[in-house]
Amino acid sequence: MPEIVAHRGDAEHFPENTLPALEAAWRLGLRFAEFDVQLSADLVPYLIHDARLERTTRATGDLRLTDSGQLDGIDAGEPARFGARHAGTRLPRLVAAAELMRGFPQARAFVEIKRASLAHHGHERCIERILQALDGVRERCVAISFDPEACRMARDAGGLQIGWVLHESPQASLAALEELHPEYVFCDQRRLPPSGPLPQGPWQWAVYEVTDAASARRLHAQGVALVETMAPASLLRALAAAAGSA
Repeated sequence: MPEIVAHRGDAEHFPENTLPALEAAWRLGLRFAEFDVQLSADLVPYLIHDARLERTTRATGDLRLTDSGQLDGIDAGEPARFGARHAGTRLPRLVAAAELMRGFPQARAFVEIKRASLAHHGHERCIERILQALDGVRERCVAISFDPEACRMARDAGGLQIGWVLHESPQASLAALEELHPEYVFCDQRRLPPSGPLPQGPWQWAVYEVTDAASARRLHAQGVALVETMAPASLLRALAAAAGSA
C-alpha cells in the first residue's frame, strides 16, 4: 500500500492549512502532512495556499502586502465551505505549526514554498525566514516547490531534503530531475501515464490529488510511494478495507 500524505492537513473535516487540520491528520497516525507557506509584508511565514485571503478566511486583501499584526487575528475557518462550524480558527504562523510538530514524534511535514511569495519577496528572504521558523524540527521537514531554485536554496542553506513539484509530465521533466536530484517528486496524477512504471531515480514519487483506494493501489503499482489527499481519513479507511478484502 502507498503511504498517505494529508494534503493541507485533514482538509475534509477541518479548514485547510490550519493547526486543527494538521493535528487531526497526525492523530490518525499518519507520518506526512503537506502545507503551503506564504510570507506577510513583514516577512512572517503563514500557512495559506493563496496569496489573497478571500477564499479561506473572513478577511480580504493580499497577505504579502499585509503586516503580521493584522494577520494574527484573522479567522481562517473557511466560511465558504464550513459556514460557522470552525469560526475562530486562526490563520497560523509557520512557527506555530513547527511547535505542533514537537508533540507528534512521528510527524513529518512537506513545506511548500509558494511561488507568489518567492516572486514578491525574493528567494533569499523567503528561504531565510522559513528556515528560521522551522528551527527545532527542520530535520523532519522537506522543502517542496514548483520552483527548483527555491528547492536548491533550501537544501544548500538549511540542509533540508527537497521535493520538486512538476509543471509537466514526468518524462518531459526527467533531465531536470536528474540534475536537481530531489528526495521526492510531486506530480498531479492527471500528468501521469495511465499505466507503466514511472522514471526511477534517487527520489520517491508523491502523487496528488488521490481520492480512492483503486487509484492509490494503481499508482503504487506504477512506483508511487506516497499518495496525497485532502481526505486522509476517508482514504485510510478505504485502503484498509481494500487490504482486508484482498
